[in-house]
Amino acid sequence: MSPRRFFARLLFAASLLAVACGASAAAQKDDLVWRGDHATGRALMEDIAKEYSRQKLGRISLEPFSTVSGLDAVEKGTADIAGSARGKHARRAEEANLEFAPVALDAAVLVTHPRNPVRSLTLKQVYDIYFGRIRNWKDLGGPDKEINLYGIAAPLDGVEYSLRELVYRKGDQPVAVPRLYLNTTKLEEAITLDPAGLGLSTLATSWGNKGLRAMAIEGVEPSVRSVSDGSYPLYITLYTVNRAGSPKQDAIDRYRAFLATPAVSDILKRHQLIPYADAAPIVARNDERMKFIDARVGRDASGVVAVAASTPPPTPVSAPHATLSSAVSMAPASATAEAARQNLARAEAKKAEAKPVAKAAPAPKKAAAPAKPKVAKAATPKKAEAPKAAEPKADAKAEAPKAPSFGNVDSGSGAR
Repeated sequence: MSPRRFFARLLFAASLLAVACGASAAAQKDDLVWRGDHATGRALMEDIAKEYSRQKLGRISLEPFSTVSGLDAVEKGTADIAGSARGKHARRAEEANLEFAPVALDAAVLVTHPRNPVRSLTLKQVYDIYFGRIRNWKDLGGPDKEINLYGIAAPLDGVEYSLRELVYRKGDQPVAVPRLYLNTTKLEEAITLDPAGLGLSTLATSWGNKGLRAMAIEGVEPSVRSVSDGSYPLYITLYTVNRAGSPKQDAIDRYRAFLATPAVSDILKRHQLIPYADAAPIVARNDERMKFIDARVGRDASGVVAVAASTPPPTPVSAPHATLSSAVSMAPASATAEAARQNLARAEAKKAEAKPVAKAAPAPKKAAAPAKPKVAKAATPKKAEAPKAAEPKADAKAEAPKAPSFGNVDSGSGAR
C-alpha cells in the first residue's frame, strides 16, 4: 500500500471516529438520570422512559428510592430530574433552587387486605387513626382486631406528606404509625399478607394489585372519575423536579416538553392518572375541597380540632428489612394538661396496686406475725383508691367536648 493511500485511509478512519464520538457525546448530553420515590417511579416513569427511548429522544436511567433522596440528588447534581408526590418544602434549604412542575393528579388511598370487611372511612376516622386514637377495627365496624398501621420510614415521603397536608393542614405533622417500611412497594407487600393491615398508597400504584383493596373515603371510592369531579377528596399532585440552571437544561427542557405530548397523556391515563393539563377545573376548586375536609374533621377557623380523648401512641416497630430514618411518634397539638394528669394518675394507681401485693406475698410464711397482714391490708385502700377517684373526673371531661360541627356541608358536596 502506498503511503498516500495509507494516509487517506487513516484520515477517513479518524473522521469516522470523530463522528462517532460526536454522536456519543450528543447522546450522553440527552441522557438523563431520574431519582425519586417508588410510587412516582411505578406510576409515571417506567413507561415514560420506554416511550422516550422509543422516540429516540434520549435515555432516562431510573433510580427509585425515596422522595428526599431524589430531590437532594438533583440539588447536588448527581441526578438530573426527580419525581415527587408533594410540592416544594418551603423550610428545606436543599429545595430552594429546585423547580417543581406538575404532571398529573393521583389519589392518595388507604389500602387494606381484601378480606377486611371495613370498606369505607370518614375523614375524621383517618385523622384519629393516624393520631393513634382509633386502634381497633371494631371501632370502625369491623372485627375485634388491632389495626396494624403501616407507613413509610423515609422522612418527608411525598405521599405521606401530601396526605397529612390535607388531613392535618401540616405535611410534616408527627403521627402514630408503628410499622415502618422503606417504600410503598414493601408496604403494599406487607398488607397483602395481613388481613388487619392498613397503609397509604396511591391509586396509580395499587389499582391493579388484587392483594389490596382501596378504602372509600366519606363513602366515595377512589377512581379517575371521582378525582376528576372532585367527589373523592384525597387527590394529590405528582411533580417532575429539576434544578434551575442545570448543565443539562436543554435536555431537561426537551424532556418537559415531551411530558406534554399525547403519547405521555395516554400513558398517564392507562395508569389511572389525570394529566395536569386536563385538571384545571378541579385544581381551581382546591379551596372548596379544603373547607370540606376541615368540616369533616371538625377543624374550626383557628385550626383547632375538638378532642374526645387522649391516647398514648404505640411504640414504633421496625418492619422487615426497613431502615428507620426517623423516630415516629404522636404529638397532637390539642393534647391537654388534664389528659397528662389522667395518664399519670393511672400509672400511679398501677404502682400503688402492685406494692401491697408484693408485701402480702411472703405473709403466709410468717404465721407468727399477724400484724404485718393488717398493715398491708390497711395500706391498700389508701394508695389504690386515691388515683382511681381522679379517673371519673378526667373521663367525664373527655366525654364532654362539643361535637364537631360540619356546618351545612353534605358528603362530597364541598368538592363537587
